[in-house]
Amino acid sequence: MKNFEYYAPTRVVFGKDTEKKAGELAKACGASRVLVHFGGGSAKKSGLLDRICASLTEAGLSYVMLGGVVPNPRLSLVHQGIELCKKEQVDFILAVGGGSVIDSAKAIGYGLYHNCDPWLFYDRKTVASGCIPIGAVPTIAAAGSEMSDSSVITNEDGWLKRGYSSDYSRCRFAIMNPELTCTLPPYQTACGCTDILMHTMERYFSHEKHTDLTDSISEALMRTVMKNARILMEDPRNYDARAEIMWAGSLSHNGLTGCGTAGDWASHQIEHELGGMFDVAHGAGLAAVWGSWARYVYQEEPEKFAQFAVQVMGVPADAGTAEETALAGIRAMEDFFHSIGMPTSLRELGAVPTEEQMKEMAQKCVFFGRRTVGGFRVLHAEDIEAIYRMAL
Repeated sequence: MKNFEYYAPTRVVFGKDTEKKAGELAKACGASRVLVHFGGGSAKKSGLLDRICASLTEAGLSYVMLGGVVPNPRLSLVHQGIELCKKEQVDFILAVGGGSVIDSAKAIGYGLYHNCDPWLFYDRKTVASGCIPIGAVPTIAAAGSEMSDSSVITNEDGWLKRGYSSDYSRCRFAIMNPELTCTLPPYQTACGCTDILMHTMERYFSHEKHTDLTDSISEALMRTVMKNARILMEDPRNYDARAEIMWAGSLSHNGLTGCGTAGDWASHQIEHELGGMFDVAHGAGLAAVWGSWARYVYQEEPEKFAQFAVQVMGVPADAGTAEETALAGIRAMEDFFHSIGMPTSLRELGAVPTEEQMKEMAQKCVFFGRRTVGGFRVLHAEDIEAIYRMAL
């Protein structure tokens, strides 16, 4: 087991009607003027924004609003948010929506705190030393951004999708009401469940030994998500299943499932370029590339993939050699993805890149030669190209 630090300072307020506490929670964080940041019209139509704004008013807080966040959140809206916050003297940001909204709020928080273009952080040109305080009311269980240190932004200039992680951006609180996710379409629910699984697998597939407890937590989390994802495909308004998945989404990405491991993150990096070029749903993109990544790397340690197959996917322990069991586990995960309507190839995803586009995405993925990706197996540009071709 590797040395590690575990830091999860976000206050979680979980359950029905908890969004009505937004005002008192923001006030307790020292807020006086709040930016309410959100995505499309669903938060308005459902009455969620009205309830949150009423809570802010009741707590004696003033607020301004900025909507329009889209999946794969755009840097241009982040810039608008920073200028609005400066003009209105905002000192707290409340993100109401999915992971894209929370990520956009974090980027605004960085830019506002430093009075600079936040792309400098995402492009690794400088390091953050602070962030305007943020709270979150997630409306989809997926990204886990409400408890993580990370965020991802897309720069329309070149369509570069980049992530940045810093403890400064961790939300002060996360209001988590599973009822808010009950009206999500099946596709969005499935994308969210896939993202949760991937956040866990990115940490699980590690060469570190003697991580029994962390592995067991990860395995239980993945089994829980898969079980309840199947329930929600049949019964989308099942509160208990929504609650299990919402909590799993936070725990999958707050660092708990990575304690003592190295992590990989190649699938996420490979998908980021698909999202940047083709604007695909993040969870669906992950499902489309994961099997190809797994088959490309599993021989580095087939025993780990065999463990996954047995403990998570229910493959019999006596299914064959470690390699045979590993491959059976990969097939079983792809079967699960299909069972919830997720793609397992780029063609199924609807994104069919040309050879030149695959080369371009691979170069962007390695920052044009400035880095490699992956930990289970270190990947260079030519490896990433090969995975894109396999994923077709």
